Amino acid sequence: MWRDLAPLGRHAATGGYRRHAWTPADADCRAWFAAQAESRGLAYELDRNGNQWAWLGDPAAGDAVVTGSHLDSVPDGGAFDGPLGVVSSFAALDELRRRGAEFGKPLAVVNFGDEEGARFGLACVGSRLSAGQLTAEQARELRDADGVSLPEAMERAGYDPGAIGPDPERLGRIGAFVELHVEQGRALDLSGDAVGIASAIWPHGRWRFDFRGEANHAGTTRLEDRRDPMLTYANTVLAARKKARLAGALATFGKVAVEPNGVNAIPSLVRGWLDSRAADQETLDRVVAEIEQAAAERGARDGVDVSVVRESFTPVIEFGHALRDELSALLGGKAPVLATGAGHDAGILSGTVPTAMLFVRNPTGVSHSPDETAAEDDCLAGVAALADVLEGLACR
Repeated sequence: MWRDLAPLGRHAATGGYRRHAWTPADADCRAWFAAQAESRGLAYELDRNGNQWAWLGDPAAGDAVVTGSHLDSVPDGGAFDGPLGVVSSFAALDELRRRGAEFGKPLAVVNFGDEEGARFGLACVGSRLSAGQLTAEQARELRDADGVSLPEAMERAGYDPGAIGPDPERLGRIGAFVELHVEQGRALDLSGDAVGIASAIWPHGRWRFDFRGEANHAGTTRLEDRRDPMLTYANTVLAARKKARLAGALATFGKVAVEPNGVNAIPSLVRGWLDSRAADQETLDRVVAEIEQAAAERGARDGVDVSVVRESFTPVIEFGHALRDELSALLGGKAPVLATGAGHDAGILSGTVPTAMLFVRNPTGVSHSPDETAAEDDCLAGVAALADVLEGLACR
């Protein structure tokens, strides 16, 4: 499975993946998922929001146990973020069949669409729509960098966007959702454990900062006569790092757009996107407010207007202790419990469905990069752990 999936959407020059929602690379990944379902005799479904499901047993029976993750990627992302969870889910099902497990509940593997938000700027679109955290009207307003709307992209990919929206009936049939994911950090590497259990997801969000100055000639305009938004932006990037460090939080400007984007032109507009996360809501609010204040103060000095729009936000997710404790018991009480700053579909569903997460050790902690990796032995340990969990939840 891993060898078949590995070349799909891989960029030759960077070695990273560009599996963005509703693109040919995404279509290839979706075809791979459908083929995996068919080869195992599973009932394949595509829901109203473009999420893919592979069912063992009757989904209408209710109290289903679901596992899976996503197959899309950030720009030039790594091979493991998302796909490891989907591949491991099919592998865990294979392992349970090898054990001769008798299923007492329906079991499904799911691939949630557009988890990374790389194309339309909003993470977890597929699961947000299903859970009602994103309305159909809001989804129809999402556009990529070329101005293509989400419905247009879905239509071009051969899907009908007319039915997108909340899917409470489907989610109501799920008794538990367990997502396996490569750890995006080094906590397991430092503890020496191959597999861990998630306790919580930090609150996090994305903010767009617009710095508006005045376009002018780079070779003739005196420095003191300039209204250069790039200066304000650069100062804000440095301020974000300082404010986050002092608060024990995280803040990153990872995307920037410049107009008119000429080498010999002073920009008229610099637009930067801030990603910020913290262990608690109060700290996150304070850090973002301090970054906004730093931007405004520097903008006043530079003659630059600054505006800020919050484009997405996810509050702290505390995974339910009952299911989390059950996973711990099924794994012999040996798996460490750890929090994460990364968002996941499991976090989106947690308000509607009992959810839990397993993490597989990442020896370098690198993620969202071609250098993201996990050892084969650890991946196999993750499959075994997921199989143990699914057996305990669905085979009783």
